[in-house]
Parts: sequence; C-alpha cells; structure tokens
Amino acid sequence: MSHMPSLPADAVIADLNKFDQRSGTFAERLLFNNRLAITLICLLITLVLGYQALGLSLNAAYEKMIPTGHPYIANFLENRKQLAGMGNTLRIAVEAKEGSIFDADYLNTVRQLSDEVFLIPGVDRPYMKSLWAPAVRWTGVTEDGLDGGPVIPDDFDGSPQSLEQVRINVERSGEIGQLVAANYKSSIILVPLQEKIAETGERIDYHRLSQRIEQLRAKYESDKIAIHVTGFAKVVGDLIDGLKQVLVFFAAAIAICTAVLFWYTRCLRSTLLVVLCSMVAVVWLLGLLPTLGYELDPYSVLVPFLVFAIGMSHGAQKMNGIMQDIGRGTHRLVAARYTFRRLFLAGMTALLADAVGFAVLMVIDIQVIQDLAITASMGVAVLIFTNLVLLPILLSYTGVSPAAAQRSLRDELQERDDKAHKKHPFWAFLDLFTRRPWATVAVALGLVLGGVGLAVSTQLKIGDTDPGAPELRSDSRYNRDNAFIVANYAASSDVYIVMVKTPQYACAHYSTLHTLDALERELQQLPGVETTSSLAGLAKTANAGMNEGSLKWFEMPRSQDMLNSIITRAPREMFNQNCDLLTLYAYLKDHKADTLTSVVNTVETFAAKYGTDDIRILNAAGNAGVEAATNIVVKKANTQMLFLVYAAVIVLAFITFRSWRAVVCAVVPLMVTSVLCEALMVGLNIGVKVATLPVIALGVGIGVDYALYVMTVTLTHLKAGMTLSQAYYKALIFTGKVVVLTGITLGIAVATWAWSPIKFQADMGILLAFMFVWNMLGALILLPALAHFLLRPKAAVAHV
Repeated sequence: MSHMPSLPADAVIADLNKFDQRSGTFAERLLFNNRLAITLICLLITLVLGYQALGLSLNAAYEKMIPTGHPYIANFLENRKQLAGMGNTLRIAVEAKEGSIFDADYLNTVRQLSDEVFLIPGVDRPYMKSLWAPAVRWTGVTEDGLDGGPVIPDDFDGSPQSLEQVRINVERSGEIGQLVAANYKSSIILVPLQEKIAETGERIDYHRLSQRIEQLRAKYESDKIAIHVTGFAKVVGDLIDGLKQVLVFFAAAIAICTAVLFWYTRCLRSTLLVVLCSMVAVVWLLGLLPTLGYELDPYSVLVPFLVFAIGMSHGAQKMNGIMQDIGRGTHRLVAARYTFRRLFLAGMTALLADAVGFAVLMVIDIQVIQDLAITASMGVAVLIFTNLVLLPILLSYTGVSPAAAQRSLRDELQERDDKAHKKHPFWAFLDLFTRRPWATVAVALGLVLGGVGLAVSTQLKIGDTDPGAPELRSDSRYNRDNAFIVANYAASSDVYIVMVKTPQYACAHYSTLHTLDALERELQQLPGVETTSSLAGLAKTANAGMNEGSLKWFEMPRSQDMLNSIITRAPREMFNQNCDLLTLYAYLKDHKADTLTSVVNTVETFAAKYGTDDIRILNAAGNAGVEAATNIVVKKANTQMLFLVYAAVIVLAFITFRSWRAVVCAVVPLMVTSVLCEALMVGLNIGVKVATLPVIALGVGIGVDYALYVMTVTLTHLKAGMTLSQAYYKALIFTGKVVVLTGITLGIAVATWAWSPIKFQADMGILLAFMFVWNMLGALILLPALAHFLLRPKAAVAHV
C-alpha cells in the first residue's frame, strides 16, 4: 500500500499562515473567526437544556390520538356528554376459574374490586357498570304487571337462595353477552374514563393508571380468580412500560454506531466528537420539549433516535472531509473551513429535506402525528447547529490522528498511481454503473422492481390488520386478555356506535324505531358484527315479554302508549334525556380495516337511502367508530403526504443542483424505495395506521441525504471537466464511503428494534432499516446509472 509522507509541522503552520481568514462566506467567517465564543454558547445551551430535559414527561391523551376534524369525530364530540361512558373505556373481566359467577366469594371479590376501581381518579363514576351497580337492573313481566330492580338486590346475603335470585335476575337483565359471559364463568366491570380528572383538571396519567390496575390485578387474582383488562388506557400504559426498554435499544444503537465509526476511522477523538455532537442534538431536543410545553408520547418517543441517526450521518460526512484534508497536509482549522464550504450547502439542503419530510405530517388531522412532526422538526433544526456548525469547529481544535488521516486517503493515492495499483474493488465495481451495459441493467432492474412493488402495494391495507392491540405483540398480556373477552362476550371491546338524531321527544316514535330496526338488521348480516343493541331491539323483546313471552309478539309495537311504557324502563345509554338522540351499538369481532370498512359503507348507504331531515343517521362513536374515522383520515393523508414530501424534496434538490436532470437522478431511487417499502408492508401484513404512517415520509426525508452528498460532489467534478466515471469515482472515495458506512450502520442499529416487545416499534425498525439500506443502494447504483443517460460533462457545466 502506498503511503503519503507526513508533512512537517512547520509546513502545516505555514499553510495556516497563508490562509486568508477573510475568505469564505459571511456565515463561515462569523462562525470560525469566533470559534471559542460559539463553543461556549453551545456548552451553555447544552447545560440549560439538559437541566430542562429532566422535566420531560411521557404520556398520551385520548383526543390527541383521534382526528378531531373529521365529521364522524365531530358528531361524536358534539354528542359526547350524552354518550358518557362510550368513549375511552376500560373493561375489567373477572373470571371464576372454578364453578360460576354465582358464588358468594366471587361476587364479594367483584364488589371489592368495583369499589376500589370506583375511587380511582379519572373514572366517570355515574356511568360505571358492574353486577353491583344500581343502574344494572332486570325487568320482568309478573302477574301484577312489569316488575324490576337491581341485579344484586339490597338484601343479598350470599345464601344459596340469594345466589339463585341473582341468577334469575341476571337471566332477566339482558346483560348476558354484555356484562355477563354466556357460560356464566365471568363478568365485566365497565369503567368509563374522563379526559381530565374532575377534581384537579389535570389529564389522566395513563402510566400511573395502568400501574394501579396492575396492583389491583395482583391483589385480587388467585387460584380461583383471573382478571383480564382491555381498553385504550391499558394499551397506552403497557406501551409506556414497554417503551422504557427503548433506552436499551437507544444505547445499543449508540454502541453500534460508535463501534463501526471507530472501525472505519481508527481515530478515537473524531469518533467520540461525532457521537458527542449527535447526542448534544438529542439533549437539546429533549430540553426544548418541556420548555415549549410539549411531552413525549408512545409515537414520538422514537424521534430522539432518528435525530441521533441523522446527526451521525451528517457528522460522519464532515469528519471524513476534514480527515482527508488533514491527510493532504492541511492545517486542521483550514481543513474544517474547507469542508464547511464544500458540504454545508449539501448538508443544509439534506437537513431541510429531512425537516420537510417531518413537516408534511402536519397536514394529517391527528394531533399525535402533528406533535411528532413538530418534535422531529425541532430535532432537525438543532442538528444544523450541532452537526453542521459545532462539529467542524470542535474538529478544528482537536484535528484527527495522523494515522487516520493517512488511511483516509488510501483510495485517492491508489487512484493517482494506477500503474502500480488498481482501484479498490468495491469502488471499481460501483463505477461500472456509469457505463452503458451496467447502467442499462441497473435502470431496467429499477423499473422492474418499481413495477412489481407498485403492483403489490395496491394491496396495502389501511388500518389494523390484526385483532387486539396491534401496537403490542400478539402474545402480550393485553392481547391475551382481549382474546378472552372476544371469545366470551358478544359485546366485544370493539364497539361501533351509530347515532340517530330526531326532533325533541321523537326518539320513541314508531317511524324512528322502525328505521333504527331496519338499520340494525342490516348490520347484523355483516360477518364482522357479533351482535347489536338498540332501543328498537329492546322494544321488540319487551313487547313479547308483555304478551306472556309469546314470540308471535316479537315485533315493534305500533301503539305509542306501549312504546312510551317501554322507554321509561330502558337503559339510559340507549337514548338521551331529551329523547332526541338514539344510539345503536354494533359489537364487532375485531377492528381490522375490512371489518370497519364494511360497517361504515353499510351505515353510509342506509343513511343516504332512508335518512330524512327528521331522522338523521350519523357515524360514528365508540372505539371502533373512532378507529374507522382514523382510517379514513390516514388513507387520504397517505397519498397527500407522499405527494407533498416528494414535491418539497424535488424543489430543494433543484435549488441545490440547478439541473432537472440531476434532480431526476437523485429522486427516482427514492421513489423506487418508497414503492418497495409499501410492498414490504403488504408482505409483512403491516397496515398504514397512525404508528406506521410517518415511516415512509421519514424514510424519504432521511434517504435523500445520501443522494445529495453523492450528487453534489459528482457535479462539482463534472463542472471541472472530468468524465462521469472520473467524477463519480471521486465522489465515491470522498463521500461515498461514508454513505455506505452510515447506511449499513443505521440499518443495523434500527434493525435491532425487531426484538422490541412493542410491535409498532419493531415494525418501524424493520421498515426504516429497509429504507436506510435501499436508499443507500439507490444512491450508489441507480443514481450513477441514471446519470449515464441524463448527465454529460458539458450538460453539467451548463446547468451547475
């Protein structure tokens, strides 16, 4: 291997003395002529924001997770007070492992657990239901007429006679399949939650609530009792518990990136500086969040790692440039300034592209995604200071080890002496794609992959593709609990509520209930609907009961007096006090995209056909209704988001390159990767939802970095009169090696997420790893192949 002799120290000092401190742009002079002040300011900011970061909280809010601007959600929020208990709800199933629920010890356990849950802050107590709740009643027809009372009577004493009476009351209550399992082995405690704690006005701390539920589970579970819990609050609590393990993956990513970067540079000081500046960016971000009134939630908790990853990518490019210049005998300060000049514009454009990739998420009307966009945009903004400014300044003080500087020029030295040495085999292989045969194959393969990916991506599902909580593993405690409730209750945890608005006091009119009954029958025919519940169905059951239980009378009574008599004894969740709002409950088998779509289409079609000014049929409430609205918003946003992010990237790339041909070369590989990523989602059965929607936008924003760095250096050498092969090889040995380094390193780092207990983090890790690696391959293979057909030295000179 050829070695460049080290220049004597006085030659390097002379190089510094010859350097004109007034040269360069205004920004360069301002920053490097005031290096100490800039360093001290950054240190002060780091200390202040590091202290602020100690106040950062991790929580979630129900309304932040839903598209509040969508008409379905607007309908829900408008009638929310009259639908109390039908939004954010916990279901606690208490299972009798031996015998049945008609056991004194079992019922006593349910009472004690209900009493403790009742006192938890944030519980909407008037609407809480269990076997012991006074509002859970039975109704029956006796010799003296209609009779009724609470399911568990006031004089219950646990005796065999009392237990038998409870059994009879349960069978007459209509709660079998809803609060009581059909096999009498378990019962439900229904716990509606407020958005804010009434006593304090503070939002519910879901992590603390989840911990309280787990304490109660541990307290009351035994050899005879099992407890199963489902609901949004429990999902969030479990997510926060699991996301604390993100710190382990974050530490692993830092270790992997540090180890690989050191292996590449063999220079400890520069490696640690790159990692340090990337970590400073994370500290600034975490400090800015509480300062500006933001908090981390389960979906934005991964943003700090993305900021670190972007910082490592840009930092490695700056370090590599400085290292090579020092190897040529340039003083470390001059090397830092030269690298700042060469790469600042490309780095700034790449970071702006990253910021745009995040910012376009603001168009999605879901606050949790908008918060993620703001958080990530702030992270990219701080990288401009920490990695484009602070890192070169620090390296101008420390420099790099002489051995590392010499090693960084190995490929350049080999290129200078082609007679004695061949080009590095890997760079020589990549250089082949600037020539016609290889370029043709690469472009053809890109077209084939893009076409196949596009065909497969048409099968991409919007929404969840698995039952239960897809954010968690299928074998998680939550999803096992959900499977138990789905298997034992017709009234599953996936509830879709249709609202029917009428004039005041018209909710019990025959025409209204007849329309409601027709809609209920249509929903019952859907394969995804397990059962339904409404005032119309209750009226038919009550009519038969009032006529000695004869099924001949199982129909809607036409007598208004009879309907009025029935409605006075109906549960209040079926209609409101003004009798101008009816609710139809559809209990679904799951909340998969296909299931929700069938329900939405059925209701919309029925409403268009039979709805009138007096009978307005409105979608949708319940957790499944909210999920359906979210899917609609996500489907629209997915296309809109991709269009905006690519439009912005194209504009930024054109401003940088001033050549539409160069823009095509840089952007087409990104598009192929995006299409292949959607095809991969189909193959892995991952739907587009709140958790995965940002991934493709983030992948485009981060992936364009590679193309910008490679294309910037290539165009510079083309402008100098080199051939495409020469210019591209120069780009490879200067910046391409860092593209390979960061692409593979970051791909490996995020791939470790696949072992996370949080399913959506594992999904994001797989998808991001795929996009990191494929964007790298696109920048190194497809970009030069396209350049062969689109770029020529003369054309480059004309447009650059």
